[in-house]
Amino acid sequence: MRGLEVVQPGLLTTVQDLGRSGLAHLGVAPGGAADRDSLHLANLAVGNPPGAAALECTLVGPELAALADLTVAVAGADLGARVEEEPLPTLTPRRLPRGGRVRLPGGGPGCRAYLAVAGGVLVRPVLGSRSTDLPGGFGGLEGRPLRRGDRLAVGEEAGTPPRISAAAAVALGRGELRCVRGPHAERFTAADWERLCGEAYRVSPQSDRRGVRLEGAAIRSGAGEIPSAGMAVGAVQVPPAGLPLVLGVDRPPTGGYPVAAVVIRADLPALAQLRPGDRVRFTLVEAAQARELFRRREAALAALSG
Repeated sequence: MRGLEVVQPGLLTTVQDLGRSGLAHLGVAPGGAADRDSLHLANLAVGNPPGAAALECTLVGPELAALADLTVAVAGADLGARVEEEPLPTLTPRRLPRGGRVRLPGGGPGCRAYLAVAGGVLVRPVLGSRSTDLPGGFGGLEGRPLRRGDRLAVGEEAGTPPRISAAAAVALGRGELRCVRGPHAERFTAADWERLCGEAYRVSPQSDRRGVRLEGAAIRSGAGEIPSAGMAVGAVQVPPAGLPLVLGVDRPPTGGYPVAAVVIRADLPALAQLRPGDRVRFTLVEAAQARELFRRREAALAALSG
């Protein structure tokens, strides 16, 4: 078998690709890689298409044994990746011999690393994606995180991967999330906005792929409940307690709390890399600036792919 065997599963390791778009009317979240840019880069580093399925490793990653000669690369958080006993730098493809091991013991900045294997991880697609939907319990490997003893099939290598500069990697630990005003911005007073954008919040240990919970200054004037409405990734909800909750890729398609702001698409990778205890500030930008920042990032990724 051409693939990988799980020796140690890590804290939360799942199969992810670019997710399932356009299924909110069925109650299915987009899911997929929380940090899409890092998935893209890890795949490029081993010669895969940008959306090939790879492993998303959270805080403490897995130890995996190769069942055949494979090529691997990592991007995203610095989880101390090693092939055998040699460090595996970000965006650097490395040959993993049959019987060899790759591990990501954790310890560096960032929350999520992406381990790509040349040929991509082959699990059965569900609703057009190989991603693991943890809330729904489907996709990936039986809809769950990896366990010791699991075996993952890997496709055939496509060819020689391009050389990618480490400068292309997602910035980790920047401590800022740029956002635009949300659909319920008018509910919040000037004092609320001063608090939201003037205070540093701490990432709660209660955070996960569904959302990043924040601890700090409450903004209660506009907090509360609303009739159920569609929710976007990056929506900054304000529940009755007044502490912001930033929705992630596994968010429910609808929600009942007002949305004060929405994190811009260019900063969604930075949102995905926040780990418990990190401090973060919100900065308001105009919609035109948000579009331009996203355009530039997409152009940079497209240039690497070409």
